[in-house]
Amino acid sequence: MNKSVKLPADIRIGVIGGGQLGKMLIEASRPWNVKYTVLENDLHCPASSVADKVILGGLKDAEGIRKLASGCDVLTFEIEHINSDALLEIEESGKTVIPSARALKTIQDKGIQKLFYREHGIPTADFLICDNPSNLAESVKSFAGGKVVIKQCTGGYDGKGVDIVAKTEIEAGVFKSPGPCVVEHFHANITEYSVIVAADRYGNVVAYPLIEMYFNPQSNLVEFLFSPAETTADLEADCRSIAMRAVKALRSPGLFAVELFVNQNAEVLVNEIAPRPHNSGHHTIEGSYTSQFEQLNRILLGLPLGNTDMVQPAAMINLVGGEGQNGFYKLKFTEQLLSEPGVYVHLYNKTEIRPHRKMGHITVMAESLQALLEKAGKVREWAVFE
Repeated sequence: MNKSVKLPADIRIGVIGGGQLGKMLIEASRPWNVKYTVLENDLHCPASSVADKVILGGLKDAEGIRKLASGCDVLTFEIEHINSDALLEIEESGKTVIPSARALKTIQDKGIQKLFYREHGIPTADFLICDNPSNLAESVKSFAGGKVVIKQCTGGYDGKGVDIVAKTEIEAGVFKSPGPCVVEHFHANITEYSVIVAADRYGNVVAYPLIEMYFNPQSNLVEFLFSPAETTADLEADCRSIAMRAVKALRSPGLFAVELFVNQNAEVLVNEIAPRPHNSGHHTIEGSYTSQFEQLNRILLGLPLGNTDMVQPAAMINLVGGEGQNGFYKLKFTEQLLSEPGVYVHLYNKTEIRPHRKMGHITVMAESLQALLEKAGKVREWAVFE
């Protein structure tokens, strides 16, 4: 480790974005007394309750990002949809940015991201890029099957910007892309996984155990996941290997969530990479010796990577707003949740609930995977607001 690294208490970290990911990142730093400043357009954002300072400004506001950088030793971000050009300018001036602005620019545009996989020999679903939405009907003709996946090149987040569409709807003009998009082969009956990968400043890369994910069919949000995944040792090794190879190709320190799926032919394919802590890694707060948030703190501070082993098998249940829910909210089964051993409730300090909005999550832990899945099934019935 670099012996000239400052002690954590002497370093101020700046975060672009003050949502729940920023909140949990700061919470994980508290034993080390790290100072955090957040840039957000809401002084009462989720991270405001734990940040040392909040700078009011938009995430694409170059001047706001420069102001944040001027008072911090290291910059990071909790969302991809920020001004990467301003971040690149700051990085080139000598400021430490983790992950790098260049890695962010590769990931921000799904078309560029897919071309990156192709260039580096990373397995991914067959695709083409449709730069002109008026050519979409022509673009889908080369794909086999009755459906394709349409991913907006920019702006998609939390399940938005990704559509599974019948080719006939595109050809008839029923579905129209609002902008440049990636057209991707649709694989039916897939199993979706995630691997959290950490890369430090000195070239070391580690991966967490494989995570098995299940998505809400309406919102396309992760609603339930568990780790270790219920699969073979060989498949887990393949997933971890491919995820680490993808992150190494980015040539940047940081914490990355590599979303994968396995198709009917047992092929492991990279779906996309998130260059930040991720919903699929929230179970690591209690379930791993080093949570994804502590791990990112270690990377930002130039400290050694932490142990990624699991303490126990762990599951995560997202707490989201239900249909028709708006305004004030409270958990319906608080007593049951807080009385159940091995169950941990996290709320994100959001002022009002909305349908499909992430309001918090629940971690569930047990001594075996079978016991975990049984307990999680019961807890999922309590994961509702009123």
